[in-house]
Amino acid sequence: MTSAYIHIPFCEHICFYCDFNKVFIEGQPVDEYIEALLKEIELTKELHPSDKTETIYIGGGTPTSLSAKQLDRLLGGVRQRLPFDSSDEFTVEANPGDLTMDKIHVMQKYGVNRLSMGVQTFDDRLLKKIGRKHTARDVFETMALLEKADFKNVSIDLIYALPNQTMESFEDTLTKAIDLDLPHYSMYSLILENKTMFYNWARQGRLHLPGIDVEGDMFERAIERMEKAGKIQYEVSNFSEPNQESRHNLVYWNNEHYYGLGAGASGYLGNIRYKNHGPIQHYLEPLRKNQLPIITTEDLSVKHQMEEELFLGLRKRNGVSIAHFDEKFPQKFDDVYGMVVQDLIKDGMVQVQNGHLSLSEKGLILGNDVFEKFLLDKVDHAT
Repeated sequence: MTSAYIHIPFCEHICFYCDFNKVFIEGQPVDEYIEALLKEIELTKELHPSDKTETIYIGGGTPTSLSAKQLDRLLGGVRQRLPFDSSDEFTVEANPGDLTMDKIHVMQKYGVNRLSMGVQTFDDRLLKKIGRKHTARDVFETMALLEKADFKNVSIDLIYALPNQTMESFEDTLTKAIDLDLPHYSMYSLILENKTMFYNWARQGRLHLPGIDVEGDMFERAIERMEKAGKIQYEVSNFSEPNQESRHNLVYWNNEHYYGLGAGASGYLGNIRYKNHGPIQHYLEPLRKNQLPIITTEDLSVKHQMEEELFLGLRKRNGVSIAHFDEKFPQKFDDVYGMVVQDLIKDGMVQVQNGHLSLSEKGLILGNDVFEKFLLDKVDHAT
């Protein structure tokens, strides 16, 4: 059993903060890309067969920048090649304003049962400042369209600590987001990624971001408001109603296997983490010759797998199952990490409850300092 991440690198507009693998859609070989992607699924499955696809997630880029006809070819081809039933989770990313009733009907036809929408903020002034092409009104109109189509399982992404964003503006965004009463929300602080417009502007002193204290206050306010509205923080950046967690996100945090398909996509199969060529033509070239478009592979040792189990699992609020760790790896959790955990418990950074190791409130704020303690080179040196 595995999952699949499928990357669509096309956008109708390039946002100033985004460092994902993407290109402006005009003039791109979109139809050839879709056929190549379906070929990649076939080639990958020959090497790594699976009789069930637990989750499928189509991200980008902007998958809904495809026409209804292109979306039909993509989703129909995916469903033919990846075994899937209606109890599984099938997510497509969308931008407000890109969705039409035709596209929604195509998604429903092929069993897409979850939508993840990049809203970022409900402040029109800030949307313009970060290079988004939609407005707050587009969000409400898109939600009305989804309601009309009886499409209820919708998640939205929000970004905080945006340029010149005030707590008042963020509070207003939280209120509007919570008023939609959705089953799932993702919340990320703005990160200045290399080679983005924002990164260059920051280096030139043209970008004024809220300080780290304001950023922390915004995050704490988000947790408080979400939990008051009945949305549980099940992972550092994700909130949901009970039993509405993103099952695909949990594949990553549980350190499970998934196909990474499409230009620039990363996957994890067997003990191998791999990454595909990013530029479109570099991705297409090997597939024209019936070859996989992989550019790098990393064979993870058991040591690295154990480290990743901790780094990824501790992002979840319920943390890492010690029994599952003992079952998965040749060494027992207490033999590997017992002393480290005792030290971190004394420092108030972690807790062990119901057989799970998780971050405390203090550890959540200082997450990277905690993760560093689980690097096995440091553990070996300390013991």
